[in-house]
Amino acid sequence: MRRDHRPYFVKKLWFRFLKLYIDHFLRPQFDGLGKNPYIVKPWYIEVFGSPVTIGDNITLLASPDKRTRLTVWSDKKDILGIRIGDHVLISPGVRISAAQEITIGDNCMIASSAYITDSDWHGIYDRSLPPDTAYPVKLKNNVWIGDSAIICKGVTIGENSIIGAGAVVSNDIPPNSIAVGNPARVVKQLDPNRKITTRKDRFGDIDLINMNLDLQEKELLKGNTLTGWLRSIIIPMNGD
Repeated sequence: MRRDHRPYFVKKLWFRFLKLYIDHFLRPQFDGLGKNPYIVKPWYIEVFGSPVTIGDNITLLASPDKRTRLTVWSDKKDILGIRIGDHVLISPGVRISAAQEITIGDNCMIASSAYITDSDWHGIYDRSLPPDTAYPVKLKNNVWIGDSAIICKGVTIGENSIIGAGAVVSNDIPPNSIAVGNPARVVKQLDPNRKITTRKDRFGDIDLINMNLDLQEKELLKGNTLTGWLRSIIIPMNGD
């Protein structure tokens, strides 16, 4: 389909259904899920173990071919698990696997198919069991992780830094840096005198954003009818 043929009221009903699904089925799986979550295809979000906590205004995306997985796997008590801050974007296919602690700061962006882990999950010599020790991973505020990048155990990525697509990060990355490659190396420093516009800066006023989006939806879907929508599903035509 090139365009959305749904009438406005149908789309509003759909969003209400999504909210009910999230609140009834997905929210209880978290130890904390903040206000105003924007979650696309929530039935393809998989949460295993605990604790997993997420802050306010999360954008959490998944798709049938790229399920998003947040996993805490440990037999130890009182671990910190996965902690995700406010205004974070997590794209389809992201996997975050914690044996002890993975902390993701505010305004971070994680592109499709990235993998973040704080453990090797098997010992070098005893490969029958997980290793005794995990090494915390920390993404500071405003970090941007590129498509299919891998963030390994014990890594801290400094504030505002960018990790290139496909990079394998096995050592700390300082703030305000761009790192690429396998193993990832810093190739550029960001200009400290230039202001970085964060997701909070852009999307902080949720009420205003929702109002503007609603007005745009009304205009975009104006003229759509229930019969026209059903026709586009049953008998699609050129231009649909």
